Amino acid sequence: MTSVLLTAPYMIPFVDRFRPVFEHYGIELIVPTVHERMSEEELLSYAGQFDGTVCGDDRYTERVLQACQPRLKVISKWGTGIDSINREAAVRMGIQVCNTPNAFTLPVSDSVMAYLLAFARRQPWMDREVKAGRWQKIPGRSLSECTLGVIGVGNIGKAVLRRARPFGMTLLGNDIVPIAPDFIVENRVEMTSLEDLLARSDFVSLNADLNPTSRHIINARTLARMKPGAVLINAARGPLVDEPALVAALQSGQIGGAALDVFEVEPLPADSPLLKMDNVMLAPHNSNSSPSAWERVHWNTLRNLLVALQLDPADLSLYQ
Repeated sequence: MTSVLLTAPYMIPFVDRFRPVFEHYGIELIVPTVHERMSEEELLSYAGQFDGTVCGDDRYTERVLQACQPRLKVISKWGTGIDSINREAAVRMGIQVCNTPNAFTLPVSDSVMAYLLAFARRQPWMDREVKAGRWQKIPGRSLSECTLGVIGVGNIGKAVLRRARPFGMTLLGNDIVPIAPDFIVENRVEMTSLEDLLARSDFVSLNADLNPTSRHIINARTLARMKPGAVLINAARGPLVDEPALVAALQSGQIGGAALDVFEVEPLPADSPLLKMDNVMLAPHNSNSSPSAWERVHWNTLRNLLVALQLDPADLSLYQ
């Protein structure tokens, strides 16, 4: 019998809903307890027991992939980012790696805009003061007075820029690949160097994927180039930021604040200095929150799995 390891944390709470689908296709389901993601050692304990997997940000290292041979045929990633999977090793071993591109463009770009408005208009801080009995008028800014720099002008980066334009923001972009001229012209985006973007932006939004060129793109050197008082927003991947360097820049007042949905270590450790900083907004890797987006990803992830296992996905419509 074909067996599938289901470890995607966004699907596990609804596993009973999907069991009939797996039963229909004659698939035995293995559902372990998952805390955010499966570590290398946790995955190794299941090696050789499954033909495919529906996973989250599980650590599919070369060691894990090798241990899963020759049985493992497909890794169907719930979501977009596959940086936790050693794709080169998977390809070499004949293991298909599937994902759902452009899955969370709308909710993530909405989250970035929410952070922009919160920091510009200072609502969370004024709410806190009034509830504490202090009638404190904290100065805010109009977004039309601010410059937004977007690092990574892919699907989400483009959506952020499109949303920011009607607010009258000055828009800067940076990417390692050429961006379509029509997008640049229509949205009045100035593509520029990373150094120039950091020096001019009041808000810097990280929307790049995680790869060897982007890991720790925000570090002590690049933080030193940021405009004094600027706010860093990361709703992409935690390792884009050198976290100790960010903590130091926040503590020294080198930058004005940060909004972080993702971290180098998740969940965020209880002893992280970020938890005690008043100029930081934190979230538990939840900027993708959207019932309709999750629904699409559930079914597209299952469809990818079935196709890779050479099963006809047509009958999925019976269960949707």
